[in-house]
Amino acid sequence: MDGNGRWAEQRNRPRTMGHQAGLKALRRIVEHCGRRGIPELTVFAFSSENWNRPQSEVSRLMELFMKALDKEAKELRESGVRLNFIGDLSAFPPEMQQSIALATAPDDRLLKMQLNVAVNYGGRWDITQATRALAEACSRGEMQLADIDESAVASRLMLAGRSDPDLFIRTGGEMRISNFLLWQSAYTEFHFSPILWPDFTPDALDAALEDYLGRERRFGRTSGQVRLQAS
Repeated sequence: MDGNGRWAEQRNRPRTMGHQAGLKALRRIVEHCGRRGIPELTVFAFSSENWNRPQSEVSRLMELFMKALDKEAKELRESGVRLNFIGDLSAFPPEMQQSIALATAPDDRLLKMQLNVAVNYGGRWDITQATRALAEACSRGEMQLADIDESAVASRLMLAGRSDPDLFIRTGGEMRISNFLLWQSAYTEFHFSPILWPDFTPDALDAALEDYLGRERRFGRTSGQVRLQAS
């Protein structure tokens, strides 16, 4: 969800105002995904590299995060949206960790959609913590080196048990992945939009989905094999 700061700077406003506008955009997109029947959405809210931004901006981001947790989590739950946070949550203050735990507590409501929010997340970190877990399991004698394969790594990643993403959308005109879901995006389709995130509308999402629907996903096969399987 790139472009919040630039959106605010273009209007000669503080960058933090862009993050507030970005939160409103996220609400619109989550609602539209629900209408489109999309069962799972993962958003990159705060990367492990974002700590390097000016302290005033980071502090304001944390404040917005806490307010969003208090206000949005209940409404999302009542709408059938289950929140899940991925990343190294230990870096956050105890009160924020407690709010995250409350927001993600399971209940028996009908689940319509899962919203994964990546905070203090990095794809390299994700793979590193998974391999560390494998090494610890080997040192405890719970598995052997020969047992380590792709499925073993995948089972210890932050989105273990979830489907790999079908479509990766990056807003703001940047043409890079920026350390997001590196393992999981091996066969993901990419859509880069010049639109700054606060201006990203349901119509823009529909355009990205239409672009995706026109792709041929071969997963290493030939076009002929794909057509034969579809027939």
